[in-house]
Amino acid sequence: MRRVPALLFVSLLPLAASAQQPAQPEGWTGTGELGLAMARGNSRSESLNTRLRFSREEERWKNGFTLSALRSRAEVESDVDGDGVEERHYETSANRYDVSGSSAYRFSPRHHVSANGRYERDDFSSYDYQGTLAIGFGSRFIDSERTKLTGEIGPGYRRARTALDGEVQSSLIGRGLLDLRHQLTANTELFNTLLVESGKDNTFAQNDFGVSVAMNERFALKAGLQARHNTEVEDPATRRTDTLTTVNLVYNFR
Repeated sequence: MRRVPALLFVSLLPLAASAQQPAQPEGWTGTGELGLAMARGNSRSESLNTRLRFSREEERWKNGFTLSALRSRAEVESDVDGDGVEERHYETSANRYDVSGSSAYRFSPRHHVSANGRYERDDFSSYDYQGTLAIGFGSRFIDSERTKLTGEIGPGYRRARTALDGEVQSSLIGRGLLDLRHQLTANTELFNTLLVESGKDNTFAQNDFGVSVAMNERFALKAGLQARHNTEVEDPATRRTDTLTTVNLVYNFR
């Protein structure tokens, strides 16, 4: 995005649900975040990213749900109707959403088994969609007051459709996950989540790194860097790796 003279962050204020405090495991907790960048003047562009995340933890069970979306468009000049005169119009440069869910059963203080599902659509990827289902064995490698590191590994199934020729791919995969949370200060948290889904047709990897700074009990500022990689692309013009840098305002449901 070129020459962005103004950056506007707006909060995501969905209808509040009657969620309990995180210390009460019978209730759902979650966050909603939104980032918006707009440019006006010599160039015009708009970019929006949003994410909703909810989880519920009991003595033995932990369930989670995440929904995220990204959309960007920019004003360009081109000969749309073929009359030889260039005209200004908007073109979409990013349009992606993905949804994921998980359910884990803790059979010991540090170990659990889980079932996971993920589905994404991306108009600017080498795949129209990718969907996976997997089971896994997980362990809490570090579980201190300030630092938590959890890992999962297990088999799964992937179904995807290529964007170039519409070929539908189905294969078994291996899924791995590493999730790190570290409390730097009383109001600052560092996080990093690495997901890998590997099969014979493609290996998908996504890493989310960021820092969240709480302003009060409800609102926080969050800066993040996301990198997504597909090992197999059919169109030479499609890059294997996409990165997304965000600074979002976060609303905490309690």
